[in-house]
Amino acid sequence: MVDSPFPSYTYSLLRHCEPFRVKQSMVPRAPKLLFLLPVIYTTYGYPYIRLSIFNVNDSMQSPTTVFKCLADDTRLRTMLLIAEEGELCVCELTCALDESQPKISRHLSQLRNCGLLEDRRQGQWVYYRLHPALPEWVVEIIQTTLNANRHWLDADHKRLEQMGDRPERAAVCC
Repeated sequence: MVDSPFPSYTYSLLRHCEPFRVKQSMVPRAPKLLFLLPVIYTTYGYPYIRLSIFNVNDSMQSPTTVFKCLADDTRLRTMLLIAEEGELCVCELTCALDESQPKISRHLSQLRNCGLLEDRRQGQWVYYRLHPALPEWVVEIIQTTLNANRHWLDADHKRLEQMGDRPERAAVCC
């Protein structure tokens, strides 16, 4: 038996959670083949399963999808700040971009759904970072844009540096 923080019933539960086909009527304007994939997370030591929709018909990082996701000013500034800082939480982005929390959360959700960002929860904070499975060409575009336009983010960096009470990150990812 594998030593794990999850109770044994979680594994038996997961053995039966195989991806299944979602009917097009269940999701508005859904592609023809979607899968719900279970992902285990922990909150305060208790496991929970989050179902993620995965589209197998379309590459999540097609050029059209990437550029549509980055076409908004707030989403682009968010991506560049995260690329430079490595990882930021919602409250840090709200302060740096000087926007409301619902607006930032909506844009982060869109970037996550496009496959550009990955999130993790640590206590009450949700941290976002570039998705580790991003194709090299997407990472190069983000880095090139960041290197050529650092002055565009100066005001955002200044607000981020002036932010008091920035959340501490755990040494080990949860």
